[in-house]
Amino acid sequence: MAIAALDLGKRRIGIAIADNEGLAVHPIGALERRSVVRDLELIRARFVEFEVTHVIVGLPLNMDGTSGPAARAAQAFADRLRDYCGLPVDLFDERLTSFEAEERLRELSGKRARDKGTIDAVAASIILESWLSHRRSGRQH
Repeated sequence: MAIAALDLGKRRIGIAIADNEGLAVHPIGALERRSVVRDLELIRARFVEFEVTHVIVGLPLNMDGTSGPAARAAQAFADRLRDYCGLPVDLFDERLTSFEAEERLRELSGKRARDKGTIDAVAASIILESWLSHRRSGRQH
């Protein structure tokens, strides 16, 4: 049983997984977006493979905390995902996760990350780590 996080982008969806205890978070890759139905099918297949029981979708709020078109698109995708997979889906603030993912990868390799799929998967990991941290501390998101 696992918890998954998705970092939604226009071209790719990054995916990360943690066990139900949230002890370790792992980026497991990114899928290239084609159509909502195909994306949902591929995501559901990954969820079955990893026995996912809960999903976190990154919510791209504006820097001032307001919702814009990207946040509304994430909400709509989360609603479709919930219906399609039959799993609980939470939205969680993802501001600056892609920037942090690039920084983490730069620290590991000593150079700028070029693989956008890897960046997206690491960004999904950061979303999941943040969600788990908030859940442990009892803070609301």
